[in-house]
Amino acid sequence: MSEKDDALQASMTTKERAREDRSAAIAVTAFPVFILLGTVLAWIFPAPFLPLSDYINQFLMVIMFGMGLTLTIPDFKEIARRPLPILIGVIAQFVIMPLTAVFVAKVLGLNPMLTVGLLMLGSVPGGTSSNVITYLARGDVALSVAMTSVSTLVSPIMTPILMLLLAGAQTDVDAAGMALSLVQTVLVPAIGGLVLRYLLDRWIGYIAPVLPWISIVGIGGVVFPTVANNADLLVQMGVIVFAAVLLHNVLGYTLGYFTGKALKMPASYNRTMAVEIGTQSAGLASGMSAKFFAPEAALPGACAAVLHNITGAVFSAIARRFPTEDEVPVAAPDDAKATAPVKA
Repeated sequence: MSEKDDALQASMTTKERAREDRSAAIAVTAFPVFILLGTVLAWIFPAPFLPLSDYINQFLMVIMFGMGLTLTIPDFKEIARRPLPILIGVIAQFVIMPLTAVFVAKVLGLNPMLTVGLLMLGSVPGGTSSNVITYLARGDVALSVAMTSVSTLVSPIMTPILMLLLAGAQTDVDAAGMALSLVQTVLVPAIGGLVLRYLLDRWIGYIAPVLPWISIVGIGGVVFPTVANNADLLVQMGVIVFAAVLLHNVLGYTLGYFTGKALKMPASYNRTMAVEIGTQSAGLASGMSAKFFAPEAALPGACAAVLHNITGAVFSAIARRFPTEDEVPVAAPDDAKATAPVKA
């Protein structure tokens, strides 16, 4: 291939990525509105949404397949290029969020099933919207994609272990069944989407702008029947569930940011850590809680599907007010000399 062809290919890839980013930015804004409207409808008119409960696994697979389609080989090269920051981020996520869930549940006095649901929310991998939120917050997008990918790939191991350790005292935990289910609903679809993207990269590039909407529809398919099945419980517990998810989310952002700060990482990395740790795969948490525990346990994940994107938008708006390491003006040598004190 000639240099001209290489340049043309790079230009097309850049344009495709720009279209994908624009669509994702629109999607992450429209997503909370779509989920909120659907949630209200499912709460007021639950009957039409109840049959969707039989297809929650399939909707989870749609979410993860859509995520896999957005991944490219360069995303995985990033893992090899910067293994330590990614490892730190993934370890921090699977330590901070589960332990924060334990703390929030104790402080707010959640009942056993809501506690289990919050623990599940804290033990699942990073959410697919975290990459777009990182982009909007001027964080390190390549690092964000790599961290989401790694946390997703290790979730069939980490999530069951964490649930067994932290929720085993609250209820019976089928760790082996959970691991198998995560392989089927997370790992296989995500890898399938990645392989398809690799084989048909040019064609997938053309439809890339619609890919975020595939995941949005999948999350709706998980959240709406969850709300419909728990319409009465939401009236009784809606406020406490909202408070628990919000506190858990804000603590995740705060501890994630200051973990990067404590390790003297660049500003863009700190923002990425905050988003990756604070933003969980809410649809997956809701679906897995409903499948392995009780409908009530799925409420924190359903609430987080709306709330995480709203807090993400707020964080992005605040973060954009402050420069990153690439945006801080550096004084030129001449300026430095001009401002230096003159020795007597």
